[in-house]
Amino acid sequence: MELADFERLLGVWSKPVKNEVEKGAIRKFADAIGDPNPLYYDEERAAQSRFGRLVAPPTFSRTFDYGVIPGLEMPTEGLIHGEMFYTYYKPILAGDVLYASFALTDVKERSGKLGRMILLVFTYKVENEAGELVQEAKSIVIYRPEGGGAK
Repeated sequence: MELADFERLLGVWSKPVKNEVEKGAIRKFADAIGDPNPLYYDEERAAQSRFGRLVAPPTFSRTFDYGVIPGLEMPTEGLIHGEMFYTYYKPILAGDVLYASFALTDVKERSGKLGRMILLVFTYKVENEAGELVQEAKSIVIYRPEGGGAK
């Protein structure tokens, strides 16, 4: 894809996808990131907390299905993850049913030492069943149309 292809997709959101937050998935994610917080593992302790049940680690939403932006065909080579920013509005808890979607919200072309780059900004949102925003995130992906990296 080229710059103009990405620009045509600006502001196009994926259809929200239903994600059910499971206790086991929270525990596995916390284990994978090496976070021993008992609120992620211990149901009794979590039940006594202000949350009342197991809490997901802050970046757990990266495991969600965010759907597909119609027409977006991301290349399989030449991608570099730049940065990720999160805004948290409500905790994600075991048993929650959440809806996740994303859009390409900005695109810029830059030239650097390694050649031409396209910077893609994706915005992700997670809402609860009442339509309330639970979490937002922005991700910057650097695409080098000519590929790159070690071969």
